[in-house]
Amino acid sequence: MPVSDHVNLEQFMEGVKKRNPGQAEFVQAVHEVAQDIFEFMADKVEYHEAQILRRIAEPDRIVSFRVCWEDDNHNIRVQRGWRVQNNNAIGPYKGGIRFHPSVTESVLKFLAFEQTFKNSLTGLPMGGGKGGANFNPKGKSDAEVMRFCQSFMTELYRHIGPDTDVPAGDIGVGGREIGYMFGQYKRITGRWEGVLTGKGQEYGGSQMRPEATGYGAVYFLQNMLKHQGMDVEGHTAVISGSGNVATHAAEKITQLGGKVLTLSDSGGFIHDPDGIDQEKIDWVKNLKNVKRGRISEYADHFTNASFHEGKRPWDVSCDLALPCATQNELNEDEAKTLVDNGVKGVSEGANMPTTLDGVKVFHDAKILYGPGKAANAGGVAVSGLEMSQNSERISWNHERLGEMLTDLMEGIHEKCTEYGDQGDGYVDYVKGANIAGFKKVADAMLAFGVV
Repeated sequence: MPVSDHVNLEQFMEGVKKRNPGQAEFVQAVHEVAQDIFEFMADKVEYHEAQILRRIAEPDRIVSFRVCWEDDNHNIRVQRGWRVQNNNAIGPYKGGIRFHPSVTESVLKFLAFEQTFKNSLTGLPMGGGKGGANFNPKGKSDAEVMRFCQSFMTELYRHIGPDTDVPAGDIGVGGREIGYMFGQYKRITGRWEGVLTGKGQEYGGSQMRPEATGYGAVYFLQNMLKHQGMDVEGHTAVISGSGNVATHAAEKITQLGGKVLTLSDSGGFIHDPDGIDQEKIDWVKNLKNVKRGRISEYADHFTNASFHEGKRPWDVSCDLALPCATQNELNEDEAKTLVDNGVKGVSEGANMPTTLDGVKVFHDAKILYGPGKAANAGGVAVSGLEMSQNSERISWNHERLGEMLTDLMEGIHEKCTEYGDQGDGYVDYVKGANIAGFKKVADAMLAFGVV
């Protein structure tokens, strides 16, 4: 069949919308990838005939289940849990577990779809998956979180395994939650195996995993800047979020000689014109990880800083921007504000934090823009290394893992430039990441036939 007889982008997206009604986040993620892939596939009949993109945009399976647990007041609570296994063409499903009230099937499908390409970019043998529940760990006691995690894993354990699906942490799921879930998995199955990543170092976890996503986003930003003859040193940066990714991104920016001006949470953002140095970053880590407090407390402690309630940090003048909080946190108007204020580069620590209209603003302005599937792939890359260490019963030290993470992010940058170089000095990193991630998965699927 001639290529011209195949469906075009608009027809393809209409089909996606009909098959996924009310799932705006998933449709957005598919459209963002498809617009680049259709151009790439224009003269590649084999991808059309095998319906490769159509198959990648249809998860292998979605498991939905009830999670019952008891709170400290002996009330029975009921949440919904999911695991979306999107594609395992190049390896076991791999992707985080998210506990947050905003979690829906659409959100998890978009994350699993993105994860498929992100994992492909790392060069490691990992497929794409994602999971979670509409459970809010904020304000819950350790005992309540433990009971929820145990109930969640009591259902999830039958769908995962070291050679099948290896979850990790995500928003609302840190070392505490991973520990409770791993303990329950071990309790039910009687097996100690690398079924989760992000574990504590005492029981098979990898050094560098807490730092990996935030550090990786900065390494990718540094590679983009170096490609244009620039550096992080001497530049100001605004960062959203104040969790694991944001604080470690701030840490690496500071180590490289940059100056971090902002951090945020769901209540608003803090602006510190003096810069958020290592001592202040450590204070925020303690606030968030130990005290489980709010970022507004920063301005009470460091009195030169200001707290902006209910706002996001994108109107603060800066050279570099790193959205590290959540999806769709940076819209078209905010992207225009960043560009008008002279931003040189944007590197996404979160998954799909910029809306499609915002991405278009960055493209039109031809600023350096690193999409999440490339820029924040450092986290899952080190998770993949943790899987390898668990399989081999070995442990690499911090220095060795740091070198491997640096090399992995440099390799991802090279893949993006290979397919994203526009020939006029501008690199379309979105296109580069989409095509490079797609091609590896697509070629593996072709090799397997119709499965």
